[in-house]
Amino acid sequence: MAIASTPPLVVVVGATGTGKSELSLDIAEGLARQGNACEIINADAMQFYRGMDIGTAKLPVDERRGIPHHMLDVLDPTDDASVAQYQQDARQLITQIQGAGRVPIMVGGSGLYVSSVIHDFQFPARDPEVRARLEAELERDGVGLLFQRLQAVDPAAAQSIGASNGRRIVRALEVIEITGEPFGAGLPEETKLWTPAHIFGLTTPRDELVPRLNRRVQHMWDTGLLDEVRGLRDRGLGVTAARAIGYAQAIEQLDGTLSEAEAIEQTAALTRRYARRQVGWFKRYEQCHWLAYDDPDRVQRALAVVMGENGSHGDA
Repeated sequence: MAIASTPPLVVVVGATGTGKSELSLDIAEGLARQGNACEIINADAMQFYRGMDIGTAKLPVDERRGIPHHMLDVLDPTDDASVAQYQQDARQLITQIQGAGRVPIMVGGSGLYVSSVIHDFQFPARDPEVRARLEAELERDGVGLLFQRLQAVDPAAAQSIGASNGRRIVRALEVIEITGEPFGAGLPEETKLWTPAHIFGLTTPRDELVPRLNRRVQHMWDTGLLDEVRGLRDRGLGVTAARAIGYAQAIEQLDGTLSEAEAIEQTAALTRRYARRQVGWFKRYEQCHWLAYDDPDRVQRALAVVMGENGSHGDA
């Protein structure tokens, strides 16, 4: 049964390692069997980068089941990703896909990027002079001092961003200095959707997720992350790419400042911490339909919502 009128946006979110890509593909195939062609839009910020494949668990082309994918490999590793640009590009794609009578499926775990698209979100102003000064401080003093400053003026933003994301810490401090308000005041209004959407979140018990994440990190090293990073360094790595979880640790291993065991353990610890932040972020989505990652009926449950078979909608 084809979806009538304008197809809704379908969104798949959750912590890293919970099976978001597989669920998005299964939903797309399920909808296609009912006459609804789909296209997938990536919402994992590190997967924007060309050549950053192993460390981001980017789905190879031959595993995408013939379904068109967007917002993968759109940046060079020397570029810096922009939430504002992503919002513009992703919304344009969603509108184009819907205009063609197809279902857009956005999938990823970068919470701010997802929220900027699906929720009513206006970006705060920028000040190049303030930004340049803060970036100079980041370069001179390191991320730790700036994070402590953010903790002092906006603890909620500090908790959400984390202690290692220097670029977002700088942005938060920039907004606070310009507006005199907490950075959180500029975050998306998460009770109002930009367009009708069905949002699905995957959950995994922590005692099951941690071993999955640890295995995933080990797999990165086993399948050639160091070689990938060597090649990327030869071509040049920007600040954002070089600080990505796993990539920063691989660089340190190549430089001899970390052993392989230390690099893997540090990456695993940061990945677990990142997953906790993702869980906290997506729990705020009031319209989210939560599905257990190992529920054998999770695809059918999602399809029933999208097709309106159970009367449960995530529409605005």
